[in-house]
Amino acid sequence: MEGPEGVYVLHDDAVDALEADASRHSPPVLLHSLAGFLDAGAGGRLAVGQLLHSLEHRPLATFDVDSLYDYRARRPRMTFVSDHYESLELPELVLSAARDDAGTRFLLLHGVEPDLGWQRFVGAVGSLVERFGVRLTVGMHAVPWPAPHTRPVGLTAHATDPALVAGRTSWVGALEVPGHLAGMLELHLGATGHQAMGFAAHVPHYLAALEHPRAAVALLEAVASTTGLALRLDALREAADRTDRETDAQIAANPENVEAVRALEQQYDAFVAQQGAPGQPGDGPLPSGEEIAAQVERFLAEMDDRGRDDG
Repeated sequence: MEGPEGVYVLHDDAVDALEADASRHSPPVLLHSLAGFLDAGAGGRLAVGQLLHSLEHRPLATFDVDSLYDYRARRPRMTFVSDHYESLELPELVLSAARDDAGTRFLLLHGVEPDLGWQRFVGAVGSLVERFGVRLTVGMHAVPWPAPHTRPVGLTAHATDPALVAGRTSWVGALEVPGHLAGMLELHLGATGHQAMGFAAHVPHYLAALEHPRAAVALLEAVASTTGLALRLDALREAADRTDRETDAQIAANPENVEAVRALEQQYDAFVAQQGAPGQPGDGPLPSGEEIAAQVERFLAEMDDRGRDDG
């Protein structure tokens, strides 16, 4: 079944199964993380990978990537072996129907961030939110942060309704960033009367270009706490432990790096004490909001300038 203006195709068997369950379950939540932007440390990608690997899921809607993706700007990876082309990793953009460990159904939007047709795309997602009675949409992102990897991963929360993020610390004031699809979707849903929010994990800025599973753990723990979904995180936590040990070993090999991390720890601990909430997840390391904003702005500007090879 084709969606609005041919932007997506619905998989009728998955639709039937989801609608058959509607009378026995509360309205679903929709999680989303799109590759290509706002993903320091691959936090969002790793979170999506954990969900797809550990939970039952099937495609609910497949989006027309050819009308949304710029293949020349982000060329897909192709494998050449000896005398022939062997494979091509084509981008995908999918809305999956998944089931958590308690049997609760939810939706997961994953794949590449569209290059084109943003207004058509958010309109199409909005129509799916209405069709399936989504009660809350939650984005998962990650940004670089001047924080040490030896402290808990902080989170910045944002929402269309202030009540959804009540009690959470806001670490930056007003700042201008390059537009991104996740933010536009949140704005669109809020304007059309739907509740939407998101979490941005604070990835240590010196690890932003590497995989940082600890950020994905923080994102999924926040999602589980907010939505009530029962998510399997043991494997991801083990990967985070391994990565932390590897990072510790690499830093220990260079006295200058050891000193730099120690300085970040001191700044972080001083700021947490200043806030009067020792150990609270989400606390940043610096008292200067301007410095934090500048760090985030630089990263986003660099991402916008060069694009990310996520194909």
